[in-house]
Amino acid sequence: MIAAVRALAWLAWLAVALLATPALSQAPAASAQTTQTATAIFAGGCFWCLEADFDKLPGVITTESGYTGGSVDNPTYEQVSAEGTGHAEAVRVTFDPAHVSYERLLDYFWHHIDPTVKNEQFCDTGTPYRSAIFYLDEAQRMAAEASREALLKGGKFSQIHTEIVAAGRFWPAEAYHQDYYKKNPFRYYLYRSLCGRDARVKEVWEGRP
Repeated sequence: MIAAVRALAWLAWLAVALLATPALSQAPAASAQTTQTATAIFAGGCFWCLEADFDKLPGVITTESGYTGGSVDNPTYEQVSAEGTGHAEAVRVTFDPAHVSYERLLDYFWHHIDPTVKNEQFCDTGTPYRSAIFYLDEAQRMAAEASREALLKGGKFSQIHTEIVAAGRFWPAEAYHQDYYKKNPFRYYLYRSLCGRDARVKEVWEGRP
């Protein structure tokens, strides 16, 4: 009698285990979904500051400081800042297009730079600190040009000096430049404050859409 009860109990346990198996096998499929990402490249003066700004935008996954727009391979910070490479300090933005559109990135970019000046941004002067949108495909080019035209048609700017050019190879900057505002918060704060970046942005964009 006891043996029979044990056998029935074992069969009941086996049935429950078999019924649970399909649900368990489906679990990995649900977690296998991955986020689709896209890339955008912007130049707006000091890449420390532009990187810090874009990191605050929801939908942005990662940012990376680097150099692009020039003709020298593997440029160093010293070479770029000496204006011997043609490169600009830039930021490569990896984002989730399901949460933030490229058009939103463009609008955010415009509102964090001064598009009224050429080959400078805030306290930094020279071609490495020019503002630019480096488009990666035709859709980005069209969106960038449309956003610039919308600003000009709005009548708030008589001229915009921000370049819209095809992206070349992006060269990541040295490790100490990456996430500089996190690694050196006090130095970063002093630089940004003394450079007058936020004050100038407010002055440029106050009252503008």
